[in-house]
Amino acid sequence: MTANRDRRPPVMADVATKAGVSHQTVSRVLNDHPNVRAETRARVLEAIDELGYRRNMVARALVTRHTRTLGVVSFDTTLYGPASMVYGIEQAARAAGYFVSMVSLKTIDTAGVRDALGYLAEQGVDGIVVVAPQRSAAPALADAPTDIPVVAVEGGHDGDVSVVSVDQVEGARLAVRHLLDLGHETVWHIAGPPDWLEVEGRLEGWRGTLAAAGRPVPEALPGDWSPRSGYRAGLRLARTPGVTAVFVANDQMALGALRAFAERGVRVPEQISIVGFDDIPESEFFTPPLTTIRQDFGAVGGHSIEVLLRQLEAGAEWSHERHVVPPRFVARASTAPPGG
Repeated sequence: MTANRDRRPPVMADVATKAGVSHQTVSRVLNDHPNVRAETRARVLEAIDELGYRRNMVARALVTRHTRTLGVVSFDTTLYGPASMVYGIEQAARAAGYFVSMVSLKTIDTAGVRDALGYLAEQGVDGIVVVAPQRSAAPALADAPTDIPVVAVEGGHDGDVSVVSVDQVEGARLAVRHLLDLGHETVWHIAGPPDWLEVEGRLEGWRGTLAAAGRPVPEALPGDWSPRSGYRAGLRLARTPGVTAVFVANDQMALGALRAFAERGVRVPEQISIVGFDDIPESEFFTPPLTTIRQDFGAVGGHSIEVLLRQLEAGAEWSHERHVVPPRFVARASTAPPGG
């Protein structure tokens, strides 16, 4: 027991000795250098596996000035959208061979985002992804470190940083166009919290599509992403004459609206059609299964890491990018022609 506890961990020289190669050759294999013969690479990798050698990432960082670590700033990851984006970012980073250092904020505000960016910069991360869907984060993003690549996810495009986002306007357009094509005269809307950039995009798409079709634009009903707020809005819509179609800014609020309609004896989709947004895993099991707009959070995470890595490769000459991920319409049983 004592011997095992006192045994030192293997170092690179041990790998070199076991594989019968030089210390430099082991280093080349570990850094994926192309000028290593295949049989030599295989022998070194076998020695690494047998010895259980682990790279000293601190020492490597001192030599290369890269930590192979990316910072991620997020908040309230109990919400499906931000949580899914963080998961997609983390998976894409790991697939690219990077570790992730996470800072989770209770709320997104200028001071919190600025402090998180400063903390990660002090930790020596190679780059930072900020999940910043609220307008309150914009001033901090505008003051982001200039010596570290920063990518904002759903962060708008006011600041001097790269942005990866889902086309929220197009998602809303798809939802409203579907309902109008079914024959509904107009479409009501349950919106999310006003500070969210995603909410602005969905409102713009909803209003713009109705206006372009020459249809009445009702007053949007307020919500806060929760099923409870959707339930309250649903109760109001259930007693409003002439409502036959509703576009809801997320699936959780749509769930609340469905319950309100059921309690008031309003049949979906026979009397009111409803379309959500996000396509959460439970949406297909709602009663009825929910027609919705799917956001590809995996693609958002993948593109954000791709943009960050391109900036890292470019060094001081990186350029800012804006990448927009298209949404997808998912038809289920919660929509039908009026009276259908």
